[in-house]
Amino acid sequence: MSFSLSAFQNLDLLTVGIAVAGMLVLGFVVLFNNLKSISNRIFFFLAVSASVWGIVNYAFYLPQISIELSLWLLRLVMFFAVWAAFFTFEFVDVFPAEEMILSWKYTWMLIPLTVATSLLMLTPIVFADITARTADGHISAVVNGPGIFVFGLMVMFLNVGAVALLIRKIFTTKSKEQRALLKTVLVGIAIMLFLITIFNFLLPAFFDNSRFISLGALFLFPFIAFTAYAIYRHHLFNLKVATTAFLGFLVTIFSFVNIIYSVSIGAIVINVVAFVIVLGGSIKIVKDTLSLRNLTEELSETNVRQETLIHFIGHEVKGSLAKDEGSFAALSEGDFGELQDGMKSFVERALAESRQSVAAVANILRASNLKKGTMVYTKEPFDLKALVTEAVEKERSVAEQKGLTLSFTADESSFQMTGDKVQINDHVLRNLIDNAINYTPSGSINVSLEKTRDKSPDKERIIFKVKDTGVGITEEDKKRLFTEGGHGKYSQTINAHSTGYGLYIAKQIVVANGGTIRAESEGAGKGSTFIVEFPVEHDIQV
Repeated sequence: MSFSLSAFQNLDLLTVGIAVAGMLVLGFVVLFNNLKSISNRIFFFLAVSASVWGIVNYAFYLPQISIELSLWLLRLVMFFAVWAAFFTFEFVDVFPAEEMILSWKYTWMLIPLTVATSLLMLTPIVFADITARTADGHISAVVNGPGIFVFGLMVMFLNVGAVALLIRKIFTTKSKEQRALLKTVLVGIAIMLFLITIFNFLLPAFFDNSRFISLGALFLFPFIAFTAYAIYRHHLFNLKVATTAFLGFLVTIFSFVNIIYSVSIGAIVINVVAFVIVLGGSIKIVKDTLSLRNLTEELSETNVRQETLIHFIGHEVKGSLAKDEGSFAALSEGDFGELQDGMKSFVERALAESRQSVAAVANILRASNLKKGTMVYTKEPFDLKALVTEAVEKERSVAEQKGLTLSFTADESSFQMTGDKVQINDHVLRNLIDNAINYTPSGSINVSLEKTRDKSPDKERIIFKVKDTGVGITEEDKKRLFTEGGHGKYSQTINAHSTGYGLYIAKQIVVANGGTIRAESEGAGKGSTFIVEFPVEHDIQV
């Protein structure tokens, strides 16, 4: 029999511990998620007052505690019951608003009345004495004072008022989403009131069964859980944060189980301290997770603002450089008369620098458009072989000035494909050939085209390669290739005009046209090969 009673007591403690830990964790999750929201703040106070009420309520029904302590615990039960009812009413009144100014009725009437009623609960006017105990040491009879009627009227007013206010909100709100959320809260309140009425009122009053009174925290938990779900559905807290809180809650419960099965006072004290530390740690982890999420959102917003600013500045700079380019081009072409030899070479260098600067700014703007998904591609059929031939010829003079051999080989296959001809020519073909020239101090560059020999025509692909004998690519540099602003370790030393956006843009365009791009190299100083594969026919993303 003693084993059975101990098992029931352990079960009581476990259920109360789970309910209290769950309510506290949910309260802190909601609060930390948005400290400025009135709904979140009121919910936090509701969760805390309900949790404290549950703890004190359980402690009051523990057997073999002194009459004086039991009396004070009973008064505290009533004290926190008033505040739990008050915050329930307040939450129903403000939810789902994030900002609300309390009216004078609350400020000058309801709040003072609640304070006065709760303080009255701590006096002998409500409970004067404890007169009887059961055989196992539980309190069975108390001397009620006239103040008990004040308690009953106040709690009934707040609970019935909360339900009435909630029902009125459900019928008057025009938003289907808010109506669904309010119904969720109503379900939670209904379950809570049903459980409390059955187990904390009907059974003790009419069947002399007070066995379940100590489980009051468990009866409050459905309301807290349903309300927390409604707050989540209203986007007042984050699912990832809730998941973190749930994991912390599980760890807290495992810690709490140690208290239940402690066999000595010393072990109980140690495990209680451990439980409090774990609960505090879980709350701290939730707070840190929320801080990290808020920081991530702030950084994301900052990045958006910076991208917008860069885009604006880029357009302004590009426009200014374009004017300079036009002016130098006019001078170079003799629109304002013949230039002296020294002046002509200066103007031509300035024109070349202006064009490079315009191209660099244009690349940055283009990369920004690609990242935002605002790049528009124009679909058309074209001959890739003719396009590569033209690109090689345009770059040949630049290669020869550096003493490089630039060659192009292609088989007799048809290289007809569908894609954005202009983007592929300007930012894939010419970019890869130009890069090979820039990063090859001496030697040769070979451009080639071939088609895969696959038995299935649907799987035929065109392969475009640019192979050079240049500086090569290290394993470390390969990690940064094709990334936004990605530079090789010595790329800007070799090519001062490198922005790090060329290969990033090339990859985005290749992928948008259904292809793939990669780089191969045996290491530094051993040259490199860039390989682009396109489908023979492809409907591009627009």
